[in-house]
Amino acid sequence: MNKLILASKSPRRKLLLEWAEIPFEIVVKETTESFPKGLTIEETAIHIARQKALAVESDVDPGSVILAADTIVVLNEQIIGKPKDKEDAIQILTALSDNKHIVITGVVIRKADKEIVFTDSTDVYFHKLTKEQIEFYVDKYKPYDKAGAYAIQEWIGVIGIRSVNGDFYNVMGLPVSRVVMELKKIIS
Repeated sequence: MNKLILASKSPRRKLLLEWAEIPFEIVVKETTESFPKGLTIEETAIHIARQKALAVESDVDPGSVILAADTIVVLNEQIIGKPKDKEDAIQILTALSDNKHIVITGVVIRKADKEIVFTDSTDVYFHKLTKEQIEFYVDKYKPYDKAGAYAIQEWIGVIGIRSVNGDFYNVMGLPVSRVVMELKKIIS
């Protein structure tokens, strides 16, 4: 198999690929998560993922397969980014409380002149969270590096999420079963 390069510093994406028993290396270059105006939400996730893949392309062997992803949380058709600070995290989780939001991951898989691009969407429904639950979670787990200010696999997901419609692992940051299927296509 061609060498797989994960162009992400996300510990959750790393863990999911390890669970899938896919050998890979991590190569990351800092990129901005900015995007041109006028893109759809799905196009935004793909654009950011593509920038991550392109940033490392010159640093890896030419036959390598590069996997990059970007996960976006959407509430009422608005992108909810990573919280700036504690107050922002509390405000985001308060907005998600007793609501449905959508988690969209844009995935880009590149090998030389081939590219596979897709998005995966998952609906997530939170129970009504108390102010105390939200503050406890933010104080203990410090979710400042997570879109939507939470991780589904942490305490808030265990006690706060009512239901998930779609790929659970997409909410963690990578629709890994779809990635495995797409990797087979680009490698063959």
